[in-house]
Amino acid sequence: MDSVAEQKIGSRLTWLTIFTSASTLLCCALPALLVALGAGAALASVVSVFPQIVWVSENKTLVFVAAGVMLAVAGYLQYRARFLPCPADAALAAACARQRRVSNVIYFASLALYVVGVGFAIVGPYLAD
Repeated sequence: MDSVAEQKIGSRLTWLTIFTSASTLLCCALPALLVALGAGAALASVVSVFPQIVWVSENKTLVFVAAGVMLAVAGYLQYRARFLPCPADAALAAACARQRRVSNVIYFASLALYVVGVGFAIVGPYLAD
């Protein structure tokens, strides 16, 4: 696979990781936060408007595994992209460097969201017992 194709796949996967990581927050962190703030009625309203949140919560193991796999693959592609050459043209080289920085920011934001979700969904219940 050539470097341009790898960069495109890596960029798309990086964006996908932020959405899967955000879904871990929807299933676990958002309900816990709303209940902790005494906003159980707000949580009921959110669930009535978006009933898919219940499915995500019921299948949180699948959601966390899928998000973890995507984060691992995206991390590997990010690591490999560091060594790929940028174009010789100055404007394209600047765009390439900017894209790499943006991808890194998105990746680490996704990783942070994932860690918060793991904290609420997996670690939190054990600490509450």
